[in-house]
Amino acid sequence: MLRKLMNQKGFTLVEILVVVIIVAILAAIAVPLYMRYVEKARSSEAQTALSTIRKTYEIYFQQNATLEGFTIEDALKSSRLGSGTTKSWKFEVVGNQFNNMKYIATSTQDFPGGEGRQVMYDSAESKFHGYGIDDWTNPDTGGIETD
Repeated sequence: MLRKLMNQKGFTLVEILVVVIIVAILAAIAVPLYMRYVEKARSSEAQTALSTIRKTYEIYFQQNATLEGFTIEDALKSSRLGSGTTKSWKFEVVGNQFNNMKYIATSTQDFPGGEGRQVMYDSAESKFHGYGIDDWTNPDTGGIETD
């Protein structure tokens, strides 16, 4: 019986340590990339909502040739966003000229990614900016980084 145990092959401690180190290096590379994908996915909800709000403003402007008297509350009511979206995001519109407005979504305390994250659509640039787009949370420092 003792001879059988002596002839068994197994992993040495060094081999196990090498495998653990390789896995740790791969995890150190993969986790920040994964976190960026999560932030992009979370910001897509705000991007969709801002696009809907922007279209609501566009329709109102086409029908009335002005945006006077049309508030964000009117836009939210007309756009019929889901309750989960309105619970996770607070919306505002800055500017008074249709082609030079900024549509901003700011996350609330109910947002899984944390409160105070902002996604913005700039109609002058026709481009989204902010959380998950060109700003991301660095898991090492906990701070906001910019591409």
